[in-house]
Amino acid sequence: MAPPRFLVILNQRAARNVQLPVDPRRKISRKRNPPLQTPPACVIIASEVVMDISNASRFLQSYNRIESQLKLLHGAKAAMNFTDLVKKCSDQDITVRRYAAELIDYGKLRNAIVHRTSGSADETVIAVPCDDVVQNMEYIEALLCCPPRLIDAIKVKKIASVFADKPVLSAVEAFRENKQKTLIVYDHGTMIGVINCYGLYAEIERRILENSDLHAFFTQTECRAIVHSSDMEKYCILSQDTTVFDVFVAFENRKDLVAVIVTENGVFGEKVLSIVTPSDFPRINRFLETYNAKPF
Repeated sequence: MAPPRFLVILNQRAARNVQLPVDPRRKISRKRNPPLQTPPACVIIASEVVMDISNASRFLQSYNRIESQLKLLHGAKAAMNFTDLVKKCSDQDITVRRYAAELIDYGKLRNAIVHRTSGSADETVIAVPCDDVVQNMEYIEALLCCPPRLIDAIKVKKIASVFADKPVLSAVEAFRENKQKTLIVYDHGTMIGVINCYGLYAEIERRILENSDLHAFFTQTECRAIVHSSDMEKYCILSQDTTVFDVFVAFENRKDLVAVIVTENGVFGEKVLSIVTPSDFPRINRFLETYNAKPF
């Protein structure tokens, strides 16, 4: 009796329940045959293995979302080449700029994964990317489409502050206790400005050169007297929904920036939720590691 021409095996459980025909001319061994091992994700039909294209599907989904996001960012036409789109957006978005090389390579990989028959709009998957490539593509998609918020990276922290009607000596005490370079000055709950430690040094120097009474300056001069609107030019106010990449862009564009002040809506006068300085970059980079993002 000739053996069957094909055998269908859907999974390992089915494989254990299938008994192969035995050639009567072959001697039967008393030893039990080992169980047939079949990968769970494979389907064997007529000795052919059907390819698992789940990785290709995940890759293409992320690719399409990234492409749509880049077109929104650049305002590009639908027919614009993906490589050209990445290069154009590199000048506008820091995340695209940092991952431009990978995105260009993945654009070429996308063309290798799918094949379109001449005269047909349907695409056929002819290759499957490895797990690492798919995961990295999904990480880049998350960074572009849903970038991490700054407030999630640094949380709300204690802010060194002083009241406007307090003497300058209270500002000196706040600097000593908090070991920070910037004090937020509040007047009845409203932020009216900042006192920078270097600005305070300049005030002290000026009074020494004028032979003024320093004791009176520290004990009788109110903090509001040394708050200057020009000091805010070295600060940037952003909302709590700002992304971590917006902060890096702010410091990149303004070399004289002392700190980024974070408020609820990014409006001057609101309560300050956090102050970000370059000393916070290592902490932000550790947070970005959870997104598998490149450190700055």
